[in-house]
Amino acid sequence: MVDYHASNSQASSGGPAVYMDPREQENDWDRDLLLDPAWEKQQRKTFTAWCNSHLRKAGTQIENIEEDFRDGLKLMLLLEVISGERLPKPERGKMRVHKINNVNKALDYIASKGVKLVSIGAEEIVDGNAKMTLGMIWTIILRFAIQDISVEETSAKEGLLLWCQRKTAPYKNVNVQNFHISWKDGLAFNALIHRHRPELIDYDKLRKDDPLTNLNNAFEVAEKYLDIPKMMDAEDIVGTLRPDEKAIMTYVSCFYHAFSGAQKAETAANRICKVLAVNQENEHLMEDYEKLASDLLEWIRRTIPWLENRAPEKTMAEMQQKLEDFRGYRRVHKPPKVQEKCQLEINFNTLQTKLRLSNRPAFMPSEGRMVSDINGSWHNLEGAEKGYEEWMLNEIRRLERLDHLAEKFRQKATIHESWTDGKEAMLTQKDYETASLSEVKALLRKHEAFESDLAAHQDRVEQIAAIENTRMEILDYYDSPSVNARCQKICEQWDALGSLTQSRRESLERTEKQLESIDELYLEYAKRAAPFNNWMEGAMEDLQDMFIVHNIEEIQGLITAHEQFKSTLPEANKEREAIQAIQAEVQKIAQYNGIKLSGGNPYTTITPKSIDDKWHKVEQLVPQRDRALQEELAKQQSNDHLRRKFANQANIVGPWIQTKMEEIGRISIEMNGTLEDQLVNLREYEQSIIEYKPNIDQLEGDHQLIQEALIFDNKYTAYTMEHLRVGWEQLLTTIARTINEIENQILTRDAKGISQEQLHEYRTSFNHFDKDHSGALMAEEFKACLISLGYDVENNKAKRTGQMDMDNYRALLVATGNSLGDAEFARIMGIVDPNNSGAVTFQAFIDFMSRETTDTDTADQVIASFKILAADKNFITAEELRRELPPDQAEYCIARMAPYSGPDAKPGALDYMSFSTALYGESDL
Repeated sequence: MVDYHASNSQASSGGPAVYMDPREQENDWDRDLLLDPAWEKQQRKTFTAWCNSHLRKAGTQIENIEEDFRDGLKLMLLLEVISGERLPKPERGKMRVHKINNVNKALDYIASKGVKLVSIGAEEIVDGNAKMTLGMIWTIILRFAIQDISVEETSAKEGLLLWCQRKTAPYKNVNVQNFHISWKDGLAFNALIHRHRPELIDYDKLRKDDPLTNLNNAFEVAEKYLDIPKMMDAEDIVGTLRPDEKAIMTYVSCFYHAFSGAQKAETAANRICKVLAVNQENEHLMEDYEKLASDLLEWIRRTIPWLENRAPEKTMAEMQQKLEDFRGYRRVHKPPKVQEKCQLEINFNTLQTKLRLSNRPAFMPSEGRMVSDINGSWHNLEGAEKGYEEWMLNEIRRLERLDHLAEKFRQKATIHESWTDGKEAMLTQKDYETASLSEVKALLRKHEAFESDLAAHQDRVEQIAAIENTRMEILDYYDSPSVNARCQKICEQWDALGSLTQSRRESLERTEKQLESIDELYLEYAKRAAPFNNWMEGAMEDLQDMFIVHNIEEIQGLITAHEQFKSTLPEANKEREAIQAIQAEVQKIAQYNGIKLSGGNPYTTITPKSIDDKWHKVEQLVPQRDRALQEELAKQQSNDHLRRKFANQANIVGPWIQTKMEEIGRISIEMNGTLEDQLVNLREYEQSIIEYKPNIDQLEGDHQLIQEALIFDNKYTAYTMEHLRVGWEQLLTTIARTINEIENQILTRDAKGISQEQLHEYRTSFNHFDKDHSGALMAEEFKACLISLGYDVENNKAKRTGQMDMDNYRALLVATGNSLGDAEFARIMGIVDPNNSGAVTFQAFIDFMSRETTDTDTADQVIASFKILAADKNFITAEELRRELPPDQAEYCIARMAPYSGPDAKPGALDYMSFSTALYGESDL
């Protein structure tokens, strides 16, 4: 409560009037409650001049400060002039009560402006108490001339002092530290004038050792050119050990207000420069985003057709080169693009945060360059990549199978062609026409043996035809025409042999009746030798047969079959010995009976030597087959080792990646400590993840060895390299995005002045309603979160309501009929979820809360600043812009401002209003 009627006893005993304002430290205008005579003289002169500088606007003045304010009339008039407001109508009576009432009206008005007066009573003013009157005038000066001065968030005395220090900082011999001795030499007064009106003072000619000249020069120039009345005498200042602080402050405040226009222009220019700097930086970030997005999309556009090319190659070597090119793409070309994509998203989020913080419209990339467009193109790229790899591996399997079939076809065809060589000539000869009966019978038996051999070869021909008919063309073998031609020739030859065989048999049978003699031993030899010989040929063919396996089980099956074959060799050797015994018996009988054999066995061309030769060949092929099978077993064991090696590492890396993803999710939710602490911890965490990269590289190397070994399955792990590669890229992207979120929160906090405690409260409330830990709130969760923080959704204002969980929130909805400010909440959702996704991220949440609780520059503020620079005109000129703004920002404005077309337009006029609104997205440039 204002008390200005009390403490008369103190006043009457010489106590001074005291102005008490908790915002100021100038409570006691004299520490010892007594006025120094020199100070009183300075205050009387200064305060009188200050009052007259305002009263003359009303056509009057005062001569004696304690006498002329006694009736309260000029005191009330002074307050009306300096405040611009009307006071209650004064009383015109001459009686003491009328005067006291008038002074009380003045004191009541001062009290209404928030000034706490102590020991200043109307009676003392009416009685002409000089100390009380000076104290009252000082109170008025503080309230109406000094209190509203604000420089860099300081006010009153500190603000005025800081303004003086900033303005005089460049001047030599000037060091303003207070409002008394810092002004004694007069240089500070001159510096203030020169700083704002350099043409009025030649500062370099002033000398520190001539204070009287300096002070008189400043006072005379101020009175003559700045309309600041002379409020002090130079001699009083120089002749006093410490000039009166209040007199100096009063005088200096007049300089401040005299230059307030320049101060406003400087403030306006600073605001505009700040706004333009933000816009220029944002435009640079937008250009960088557009270029990076275009480059990335162009790379994807060029890469996808290469990945979608399914033109098959003819040979395994060509397909393996394709696979190697693809590995090079995976190792060298794609990783930098993954980084670019992640950086692009980070840049986009940072840019949008800066735009929100500076109250600018959201950045909309040009068509086709949205983050979603890039993600879509990237998804198509990875789809093409996956399809390309699968296609190549299938092609390699196909070519491997084809090469195997082709080699098998050529091997069997060569064996068959070797066997048929000369058979047509043999079948078409007419030897039986001149042969004896025994010879004809021999020929017939020989032909029967041949037919037996022919029938035995039927299976090989069918195998050859089966390979050609069912495999080669289906698998698209590049040399299919030559294979088909060769197979056709074999089949036609086989049909011809059949016809010739049948024809020769018929011929021999026609002469059989004429032939009798037969050598049973030769016949038995021939009959037993033919199948045995055929068995050996089949064994040799099997021992040289190509094989392809893909795992240990398959090669072990071949080894088992081979061991079974070897177990039949002793019995086969007995058969060989028995056949050779028949031939030996023939020789023995012939020798015994003195018979001279004329050539070989008439019933067969299979000689004992050929049987032994083939048997020795089988014996040679068995260990060769053993070695081949063992080599393949070693290869499959090596492949199995590669599988196990990859699987062991993959089974570690896969869960590690999953664990890290879960940890990042927890970190992003918990976020303990300051944002800087979180950022440091996250970067250390990111470094620990990056240091894990050698494990991924090792897996890539193991995977390459597996592919080079043509291994297509791995029963030891469920993880594929593709799965791990995608997981690793997601892990890097997720930690980078989390770091970017913290950086954006720091940007928001610093730009909006949000305290760490507020951020912690926001995070705690957000996490409380983020039940599924998704990092986003649904609309109802978001509304509950706002209410829990004290945001009145109905009335659009903050009001502490205490923490509220979802159950209590739903109960509140029921109690209020589900009508918690639907229109207002729809407006809020339009701000935090402009894409109508139905979810609100934490960054959007703190952006909204900071926007609601702090001020940002607006288009209206920028327009007002331009208006100051334009001297209240509705347009501004290029010359004015270049004079008031730094060169680069002046040219920035000139290049973008449209010509002004209003009724008061002049040549060269520029429209700063539409330019300002365009900066905030309210119209187009």
